[in-house]
Amino acid sequence: MKNYKIGNLKLKNRVFLAPMLEPNDIAFRLLCKKAGCALTYTGMINPLSKKKLILDDKPAIQLFTNSAKGIKEFIKKHDPKVSLWDFNLGCPSKLSKRLGHGVFMHKEFENLDKIFKEIRSSTKKPCTIKLRKSLQALEIVKLAEKNNFDAVGIHPRTDKQGYSGEPDYEFALKLKSSTKLPVIYSGNVSTKNADNILQDFDFVFIGREAIGNPNIFLTVQSKKQKYYFRDYLKLAKKYSLNWKQIKYQSMTFTKNIQGAKELRSSISSARSIEEIEKIYNHQKAN
Repeated sequence: MKNYKIGNLKLKNRVFLAPMLEPNDIAFRLLCKKAGCALTYTGMINPLSKKKLILDDKPAIQLFTNSAKGIKEFIKKHDPKVSLWDFNLGCPSKLSKRLGHGVFMHKEFENLDKIFKEIRSSTKKPCTIKLRKSLQALEIVKLAEKNNFDAVGIHPRTDKQGYSGEPDYEFALKLKSSTKLPVIYSGNVSTKNADNILQDFDFVFIGREAIGNPNIFLTVQSKKQKYYFRDYLKLAKKYSLNWKQIKYQSMTFTKNIQGAKELRSSISSARSIEEIEKIYNHQKAN
């Protein structure tokens, strides 16, 4: 089996689970790894957060902040259980705009330099950034290079596009040609186009196509075992995930199931995990 690398991190293939806030709980990340995903990412996490993190899948952690405050302490605390540290410069949300996070930091070169230095000096693990298309993106890549970062992710939509419209693939290619760093491509990646994208880029993120569908990663490895909501639920119970999260995931796992509309209708009125289990068991029996 060929080994791929980002910094000193060896990877079994070139397909990653994209960083997503709501879908990427520990149970879902573990299923994706079982299905063949080379690297899972947490959702965005502020280094000042006191929230307990479950990192049994040894994920990449995506940092989400507009200052260097708390970064060193946070990395020191979690570094042994983390594969890679990523800094988010791509989130286009209204909250990001209000707080000056994500894509809305692209003009703050002095601040970014401080943050990059703080991340890099705090760990020997690989350090990366995730960008969106902007007038400053290529310059930010040079800043990451200067600070000895190990890779860059690019989602070639602008902040105004959000997740709509077509990604600017040519812009991503331009960014790729401007750097010697490995580049992770993000944006409308699916089983239909992943192989073609991997001819141009080093790695790919699969995001929305993976929601409720960890089996999407089966295409990159030889195992044939498929994973279902019952497998998710077993892990969710093991890690005591909350009711709201389990119900959300039970909805996402209806994707590509026959009678999905009726299934979602039944789930929406469920008031307990046991009810959801019965609904899925009934669906399986039919």
